[in-house]
Amino acid sequence: MLKKRKSWQEKLMDNKDLPKVEKITPKMAGRWGTKVGDTVVIPAPIEVDEIMKKVPKGKLITINEICAILAQKHGATIGCPITTGIFARIAAEAAAEVPAEGKKILLLIGGH
Repeated sequence: MLKKRKSWQEKLMDNKDLPKVEKITPKMAGRWGTKVGDTVVIPAPIEVDEIMKKVPKGKLITINEICAILAQKHGATIGCPITTGIFARIAAEAAAEVPAEGKKILLLIGGH
């Protein structure tokens, strides 16, 4: 039997044991201007969504800006741009999914 695919809303709410802050490994060092001993925060999807929802209508925020906000929030050197980008897409798809399905946005997401 085929397993039902998760909706974008379900993916957004699945924190996957995140966020977590990890040390930069020698293999990762140099990437994104980091060095061994620096730290990277891997955010939860909902954190990226919350930041995106605070951007005023008609304004723009970049993945790098979101990463900087996340790094500051978690006391890390950087925010992971790969997972942040993936979670930004999930947040955008979840927002688009709501009107398409005729659902009301969950207030616990942020109420914006």
